[in-house]
Amino acid sequence: MPVAWLSAISTSNVDTAGGKGASLGELRDAGLPVPSAFIVTADTYRTFIEEAGIAEELFDATAVDSEDSAALAAAEQRARELIIDTALPESVESDILDAYDDFRNDPFVAVRSSATAEDLPDASFAGQQETFLNVSRADLFEKLKRCWASLFTQRAIYYRDEQGFDHEAVDIAVVVQRMVDAEKSGVMFTSHPSTGEPEITVEAAWGLGEAVVSGAVSPDNYTYDRKTESVEAVTVATKKTMHVRDNETGETVEKSVPDGKQTERVLDEDELDSLHRLGELVEDHYGQPQDVEWAIDDGDVFLLQSRPITTIDEDANAAATRNGDSGDSGTASDDGNILVDGLGASPGTATGSARIVGTLDQLDKVNQGDIIVTEMTTPDMVPAMKRASALVTDEGGMTSHAAIVSRELGVPAVIGSETATQTLTDDQVVSIDGDRGVVADGHRTPADEDDGTGDLAAEPRAGRQGSKPMTATDIKVNVSIPEAAERAAATGADGVGLLRMEHMVLSTNKTPQRYVEDHGEEAFVNTLTDSMRTVAETFYPRPVRIRTLDAPTDEFRQLEGGEDEPSEHNPMLGYRGIRRSLAEPETFRLQLEAFKKLYEMGYDSLELMLPLVNDAEDVQRAKSLMREAGIDPEKRDWGVMIETPASALCIEELCETGLDFVSFGTNDLTQYTLAVDRNNGTVADRYDELHPAVMRLLRETIKTCRAHDVATSIYGQAASKPRMIRELVETGITSISVNVDAVSDAQREAKRVEQQLILESVRD
Repeated sequence: MPVAWLSAISTSNVDTAGGKGASLGELRDAGLPVPSAFIVTADTYRTFIEEAGIAEELFDATAVDSEDSAALAAAEQRARELIIDTALPESVESDILDAYDDFRNDPFVAVRSSATAEDLPDASFAGQQETFLNVSRADLFEKLKRCWASLFTQRAIYYRDEQGFDHEAVDIAVVVQRMVDAEKSGVMFTSHPSTGEPEITVEAAWGLGEAVVSGAVSPDNYTYDRKTESVEAVTVATKKTMHVRDNETGETVEKSVPDGKQTERVLDEDELDSLHRLGELVEDHYGQPQDVEWAIDDGDVFLLQSRPITTIDEDANAAATRNGDSGDSGTASDDGNILVDGLGASPGTATGSARIVGTLDQLDKVNQGDIIVTEMTTPDMVPAMKRASALVTDEGGMTSHAAIVSRELGVPAVIGSETATQTLTDDQVVSIDGDRGVVADGHRTPADEDDGTGDLAAEPRAGRQGSKPMTATDIKVNVSIPEAAERAAATGADGVGLLRMEHMVLSTNKTPQRYVEDHGEEAFVNTLTDSMRTVAETFYPRPVRIRTLDAPTDEFRQLEGGEDEPSEHNPMLGYRGIRRSLAEPETFRLQLEAFKKLYEMGYDSLELMLPLVNDAEDVQRAKSLMREAGIDPEKRDWGVMIETPASALCIEELCETGLDFVSFGTNDLTQYTLAVDRNNGTVADRYDELHPAVMRLLRETIKTCRAHDVATSIYGQAASKPRMIRELVETGITSISVNVDAVSDAQREAKRVEQQLILESVRD
């Protein structure tokens, strides 16, 4: 079906609903106040471009040098033409209108892009695709196609290249949501967006939230201390503009805020209380800090979006303390060299030449190391922000696009200065302090009056590693793509618990057989080797666990050469994992050849992992193929995934095959144990990784493995849940592998549990 209702969507449906849609479905399923919506699925977009015959030209047009602004502009223009000028199939239009009509009373809706690489734990993609507010039934299809086309804007192409995402592998869904005609709205960080401290930051303005998110207005700022459960600070800004719906045209327009309300506080204590309670519920549900968009209409609070905070710098507080900053950041009145001040929205310091950017066509004057000074940023400025050493804006708050992207890029930023574009001039040398929120004379910086620790303050943050908790349980990190290895390694993780080989294959846009036909076996092996080596080199000598190919047939079918893939009702139960490797030994041999090549280069830290194993017979056959490929299972570390009840129940026999480790894949293990399809919204509420049956399988498997001196590990979403960490550490699991943003939390939780166990043993 081209559409799916939000009630049938959860975070396990990113491939169908995109990041934003999956998150909204998860929130609604958790009983949180989310306006009703349906999703035009990512499959609908993919089918549209393929059946219309524009896919190949679309991807060819966007295969450009992302540092070439002219090439980016041409790519965006061509992509937009291809999508906008191609008609939708009548059957798709009919299904979408039927879903819209189910809203009843022809409401205005928000049409919101939701890419499958968006709102992810290690990359927010903030502002990269379009959102349209107050859309009528008549304009629905136009806005839908404009959302699809926004997958190929200059900023989106550039950002995906920077983050290492393959353009052809990213699809886009579209959320069609009943519009909230907000009286007041904004954004909430459930923990501090730079330091991760337990304080809730709420930013609020009049009207629709687009003004806050885009940075068009400097919002009120409220800080709620979760430790003391009290409002710690309130900053009432001068809110000059607001975004509202025009009653005559129905369009979203920018209007001046009435004089009497410009300096009026937006949120009262009751509204703040409601927001902080909702914020804590959202963070508790996801098990990690969240960036939440909200709106209030007629006294009711609605949640419009939630995504992980991707920008927390665990060293920020420690650095500030070492630099003598106890929280009293100072102002222009007590430090005469400060030119303007605002919010310290992205930590770090930089000195460079100011470049006043009034319009997008002035971005070309921003050179490497310059400091961008602008009224507010737009997503189109991301390439220039990447070149810049720092950013200063007149408008915006801690939750604006400028702040979020600056933190993600590691660019120091001072946001909401009000007068920077008038006070500063082109070529003026200035110094930025993104911790204190000040812009100073570059020839006499705030560090000059420091206590002697200025060298440390000027050191790039990426080069500093804070001390990580020492734990007996290894805390490892999942690496989705080789390009993310450097950032993952910087977390201080004890190694890589999961690197998926299928992502390396899918990035070629060809099935292994087609790739070998077109380029030869050696080229295929080299493709795998290069990707694996990138991660191994970055983490060496820490172990890197690589899972052999485990792509289901529906993913292979989308690639060149995929037309011969079998059609399966449920590919997750079908031709994948070790069963495919054993049925296609030639392809498996090439995977093993990549491992062998890296072993011969000296990368003895690599660990080979076999997916979707059921019993010892599978493993013995795979061991034979390993030996034939020149890999000695007695000398190399290898293991299997425990993803089925069969493998858990046969763990004794599996341990006797000589394996070194097992790793739990809780997504599949839960699905197969509970007979719940996690992609089926009708029964998704019964999907629970912490179900007693699942936990019993985990505990019994760990117990048996310990008796056989076989290491145990877990990876995935469940691995980052505090309760799961507690249960498994107490049971004696060897390692836990989590996403890059959750490493620090997992380290601290594991240490806390281990210390509690030691304390209890002493007491006993």
